Amino acid sequence: MNRLTTSWGAFDLTRFPEDPRDRLRAWDAADEYLLRHLQGIDAEPVDLSGSVVVVGDRWGALVTSLADHRPTQITDSFLTRQATRANLARSGVDPGGVRLLSTRDTPPDRIDVLLIRVPKSLALLEDQLHRLAPGVHPDTVVVGTGMVTEIHTSTLKLFEQILGPTRTSLAAKKARLIFCTPDPGLARVGSPWPRSHALPSGIGAMSGRTVTNHAGVFCAERLDIGTRFFLQHLPQHRGPERIADLGCGNGVVGTAAALANPEARVLFADESYQAVASAEATFRANVESDGRAEFLVGDGLAGVPAGTVDLVLNNPPFHTHQATTDATAWRMFTGSRDALRPGGELWVVGNRHLGYHIKLRRLFGNCEIVASNPKFVILRSVRNGPRGRG
Repeated sequence: MNRLTTSWGAFDLTRFPEDPRDRLRAWDAADEYLLRHLQGIDAEPVDLSGSVVVVGDRWGALVTSLADHRPTQITDSFLTRQATRANLARSGVDPGGVRLLSTRDTPPDRIDVLLIRVPKSLALLEDQLHRLAPGVHPDTVVVGTGMVTEIHTSTLKLFEQILGPTRTSLAAKKARLIFCTPDPGLARVGSPWPRSHALPSGIGAMSGRTVTNHAGVFCAERLDIGTRFFLQHLPQHRGPERIADLGCGNGVVGTAAALANPEARVLFADESYQAVASAEATFRANVESDGRAEFLVGDGLAGVPAGTVDLVLNNPPFHTHQATTDATAWRMFTGSRDALRPGGELWVVGNRHLGYHIKLRRLFGNCEIVASNPKFVILRSVRNGPRGRG
C-alpha cells in the first residue's frame, strides 16, 4: 500500500486484487501531474463544482482524490472498478458519492469537467470521445493526461477531430497533459465501433466466420498469431460439458469450441466490459442461441463455483497497462484450478519464453505440451484430486 498526498488529503491506495508483494503503485506521475493542475499548483485551479467525469482512471486514484466533488468514473476494467471501491472505502469516502459507470453505459448528459487518462488503445479513446462528445459544451474543461510514451500525434488528432483545438503541456517526470477546447461547430458523428470482419481459412471451426470487436479489444483488426495457433489445436471433445473461455477477448476461441461441440455450454469471462460485449456479439453471430452461453465480466473465474467447469481455454495477457507482469496469468491459472472439476483440463497458449509450464506444474502437479512452434506453445494441465498449493 502507498500513500498519495494531495491538497484534498492523503489517500492510502492499492491495486486490485490487493497483494502485499506487489510493488506497483496505484497511480503514476501522469495522475500526479493532472491532480496538481486541478489544484492550481501549476496554474489557476479548475472549478470542480459542476459535473466532473473521469475516464480511464486506472486504479481509482483520481476518483478517490476527487471524491468530494462527486465525480463520475467511466472505465472498461472490472478490476479498476473494484480497486476504486476498495480505495474509496479505505479513505472513508461514501461510495454513494461517486458514480461508477462502464464503457458500455450511457455517459452523463452534461459534462462540465472532463478528465481523461489516455488509454493504451487508440481505438478505445476514439470510441469514448465520440460517446462523450454530446455531453460536452463550449465551457467544458477538458484535460487529458498520460506518460510521454503514451501520447502520440495520433492521440492529439483524435481530441482535435472529435472535440476541438488541442495542445499539450511541457513534460514533467515523463508525464504530459493534454488541453482541449471544445468546438461547438464540429459535426457530431457516431462512433465507428464496433467493427466486424471475416476470419481466414485454416483455423478450424471458425474458418471464414465473422468476428465482432468493440473498441479496445486486443487485435481488433485481425486475428493475432497466438490465437490462430490455438484455434488450430483446440481439444476435440464431445458431449455435454461446461467450457470457460477465460480472458475471452472477442470470444473467437469460445465460439470455436461451441461450434466444435454442439452439446457444450460456454462461459465467456473477461475483466473488460468491451471484451465481453464483443464475445457476446461474436457468439450470437455464429451460434444459434439456445441458452448455451454465459457472459461474465469479473476477476477471471473468481465468481464461478468450485468444481463446475470441465475445460478452461486461456490465452493470458502478460502485462497490465504499461507494466509487464505474470500476476494476471498466475491468478487465471489458480482460478482455473479452483473452478475445474477433478479430471477437468486447463489449456493455455503463450509465448514460449514465458515459462508457463513451471507455474502449471506447481499448481496442478502436471503439465504437457500439446503443440508448439518457434514462438508459441500450447500446454495442458489436468486437475487431479484436492487443490495444489498456490
